[in-house]
Amino acid sequence: CGSFLQELQELWGEIGPDELERDRMILQLEEDCLNVYRKKVEQTRKQKADLLQVMSLGEAEIEKILSALGERESFSRVEKLGGTLMEQLTKLEPVLDDLRRRRDERINEFLAVQLHIVRLQAEISGTINHGDPAAPLVDETDLSTGRLAELKTQLNELQTEKNLRLQKIDAQIKCINEMCNMMSLDLKKTLYEVHPSFVELERIKSMSISDSTLDRLAGTVHALNQEKKQRLRKLQDLGSTLIELWSLMDTPLDEQKCFDHVTSLISVSPNRVMPQGCLAHDLIEKVEVEVKRLKHLKASKMKELVLKKMTQLEEIYRSVHMHIDSDHEWQILTELIDSGRADLSELLTDMDDRIAEARDLALSRKDILEKVEKWTSAIEEEGWLGEYEGDQNRYNAGRGAHINLKRAEKARVLVSKIPSLLENLTTKVKAWEKEKGMSFMYDKASSVTKCSFQTNMFQFANFILIM
Repeated sequence: CGSFLQELQELWGEIGPDELERDRMILQLEEDCLNVYRKKVEQTRKQKADLLQVMSLGEAEIEKILSALGERESFSRVEKLGGTLMEQLTKLEPVLDDLRRRRDERINEFLAVQLHIVRLQAEISGTINHGDPAAPLVDETDLSTGRLAELKTQLNELQTEKNLRLQKIDAQIKCINEMCNMMSLDLKKTLYEVHPSFVELERIKSMSISDSTLDRLAGTVHALNQEKKQRLRKLQDLGSTLIELWSLMDTPLDEQKCFDHVTSLISVSPNRVMPQGCLAHDLIEKVEVEVKRLKHLKASKMKELVLKKMTQLEEIYRSVHMHIDSDHEWQILTELIDSGRADLSELLTDMDDRIAEARDLALSRKDILEKVEKWTSAIEEEGWLGEYEGDQNRYNAGRGAHINLKRAEKARVLVSKIPSLLENLTTKVKAWEKEKGMSFMYDKASSVTKCSFQTNMFQFANFILIM
C-alpha cells in the first residue's frame, strides 16, 4: 500500500493536481480501504457466529442424545474439545456422528421390541385376525437401557403367556383328537369349526391364541366329553343288557365274542383312554340292532318260560294234592301274553314268586302228608291182616307170608292208635287253618272225624290235602 501511494504521489507531481484534489483522492482511498476491511470483518464475524451456532446446535444435540440414551455424562466444548472454533468443530463432528449412530441403533432395538409386543398383544386379543398391527411409534426422548429392559420384560411376559396358551391349546387338541378317534368323528372338521388356523397346513398367520378361541376350544372339549360320556353310558347299558339276554337265551360263546369290544367297556371309567372307534355311532347302532333282535327272541322264549313255570306250579300243587284252577290260570296267562300288554320279565318274576310260595306251602303240609301216607299204608296192611285171618290155608303159607303177617300185626297196632292221632291231627289242622285264614273249614273237619275211619280215610286225606 505504501509503495502504491508513493508511486501515486509521483504521478500526481508529474500531472500537477492541486493539494485539495490530492487530499480528496487520498481520503477516498482511505474510505475505500476502510469499507473493504469493514466488509471483511463483518464476513468474518458472521463466519464466527455461524461456527458458534453450529457448535451450539451440535452440543445441544449431543446433550439431547445423551439424555435420551440415559447417559448422565454432560458434554462441554471447552473441557472436551479445546482449540480454535474450527478445531473444535472438527473434533465435534465425529462425536456427534457416533452418538447419532448409537441413537439410531437404540431406536431400531426399541422398534423391534415394541413391534413384537404389539403383535403378541394383537394375537392374544384376537385383533390380529383383522390384519397386521400398525408399526408402533418410538419415544425418542427416552431411549434408556432401563426403559428398554422394561419393554423386554413385558415382551417376555407376553411370550410366556403365548407359550402357556399354545401348551393349553396343544393339550386340548390332543384331547379332542383322542375323543374324535374314540367316536370316529372328523378331527379336521371339528378343529376348523373352532378356528381355521388349527387345520391350515401352510399357515400365513400364526395359530389363533385369543381368549375367544380358547373359550370355543374349551367349549368343544366339554361338548365332546359330554358326548363321549353319553355314548359310553349308552353302550355300557347296552352291554349289560346283552349279557343279561345272553344268559337268558343261552347264547353260544362264539356269538358273544363278536361283541367283546362292547362288554369290555361296561366297567370302564369315562376318563380312561379307549380304543379307536369304540364309541362310534355306527357301532352303537349295530349293538342296538342286536339288542332289539335278542329282545324279540327273548319275548318268544319268555312266553315259553312263563308257560313252563305255570306247568311247574301245577305240578307242585298236584304233588301235595292242592287244588288250583288250571284252566282259568292258563286262560289268563294266554290272554296276557297274546295281548302284548304284559311285561314278560315281570310276569316271569311273579311266576317265580308264586312257585316259591307254593313250595313253602307244600313244605308246611309235609308233616300232614307224611302222616296220611303212613295211615293209608297202615289201613292197607290192616285190611290184608283181616283177609289173612279169614284164610283157612294160612297155616300152610311160606316164610314170606309170616313176614307179611308180622308187618300187618304192627299195622293193626298203629291203626288202633289212629283215633287219638286223628284228634291230634285235627287240632293241628285247625291251628293251621286259623293261621292261613281258613277257619270256615272247622265244621267240615269235625264231621269227617265222626265218620267211619276205615271207609273215609282216603276222603279225609284228600280233604286235608285240598285244604
